[in-house]
Amino acid sequence: MTPDENRRPHMFPSSDGAARPSVGTVANWAVIGIFLILLFGFFAQARNFLMPVTLAILLFFVFIPFRRLMERLGVSATVTAAIVSLGLVVSVVVIGFLVSGPVNRLIENAPQISTRLEQRLTEIRQNFRGIERAAEKLDEITGGGDSPEAPPGTLAPDATLTGTLSSPASPGQPAQPDQKIEVQVQTTPETSTLASVLNLGPAFVGQIIFTLFLLFFLISSGDLIYLKIVQSFDTMREKRAAYMALREIEDSLGTYLGAITLINACLGVTVGLAMWVWGMPSPFLFGLMAFLLNYVPYLGSVTGVIIAALIALFVYDDLFTPLMVGLTYLALTSLEGQLITPFFVSRRLQLNTVVVFLTVALWAWLWSVLGMIVAVPVLVVIRVLAEHIPGLNKFGNFLAGEAPPALEDDDEDEAPDQAAGRA
Repeated sequence: MTPDENRRPHMFPSSDGAARPSVGTVANWAVIGIFLILLFGFFAQARNFLMPVTLAILLFFVFIPFRRLMERLGVSATVTAAIVSLGLVVSVVVIGFLVSGPVNRLIENAPQISTRLEQRLTEIRQNFRGIERAAEKLDEITGGGDSPEAPPGTLAPDATLTGTLSSPASPGQPAQPDQKIEVQVQTTPETSTLASVLNLGPAFVGQIIFTLFLLFFLISSGDLIYLKIVQSFDTMREKRAAYMALREIEDSLGTYLGAITLINACLGVTVGLAMWVWGMPSPFLFGLMAFLLNYVPYLGSVTGVIIAALIALFVYDDLFTPLMVGLTYLALTSLEGQLITPFFVSRRLQLNTVVVFLTVALWAWLWSVLGMIVAVPVLVVIRVLAEHIPGLNKFGNFLAGEAPPALEDDDEDEAPDQAAGRA
């Protein structure tokens, strides 16, 4: 071994004598890692701006085919943009009007619902009284039950001040005994849940208005966005590849969101009818809940099952009916997820289930509920881009949901004697 080889840093062990990564390679990966951390931090901090922008861009790709259809019919892009924006507003207003009836009935029956919940909680607690007694005995054995419990419905004080009050004796009067004073300082929450919701209302409405205006300008611009993106490349080959990537993103998003929306609508109707058969209150709300939650892969169906089972637990006196309500919701969502969606959604749009779950969890952490909704469409866009960018082909293959081809032995993996005999 030469002196130069002795001085060469060995970053990772290698058993086959292959070239080891240099310090520059490790430094490049470190820079990439720092960039990704800063990028995710930027997404989290700027979500109030990026969420409506991302939603508007996704809707823009979805409604491009409709804009082209209207152009062939002689309708301008501006009129089409106005139709789309007003159509979305009308859809939201109609859904709100349909939901307002059941919500108003729930508000009117709030006292009865509260009384029923208290009774049901008492019954459920009595069913688990044996477990509570076992826990109390365990606390007594371990010495954890010495502290007195506060009455139910009371809040523990944040601080307690104790002291004595001495009154000076007047001339000719006997001295007054000292009085012990105990003052409890207890802070109340600054805002209630209703106040927090009302505070978030203007910001939410503002984001919706921003999304609609941005969508209107994107659609009314026609093919200007496409032309600007294509013209930013130098060679004709790159321009053609960029245009094909944009068209594939348009087709993929339109196909995926269109199919998923239709499937979710059918699932919502089916769940609403099933809840009506079981006698659940406000089956329309259950159908709407199933329609919206099913846009979130995996987590949405699990959330719907839990909500349906909990509501049924307070509606019915037995435990068998709530169990059957939850299983009914689970069966319908499982049938949709395992059979219907894979059949109607193109295989080239199917994604790696592990990557989808991690992506939904990541965007939920970054952007909350809206992040879970846009996670899969964003992943579809990334996969399409990875197929058109040579350096990201392997990453796109990792995102794909279809089974990989069978592995084949390369010439370099063959045994030396086989290679020599064939030579």
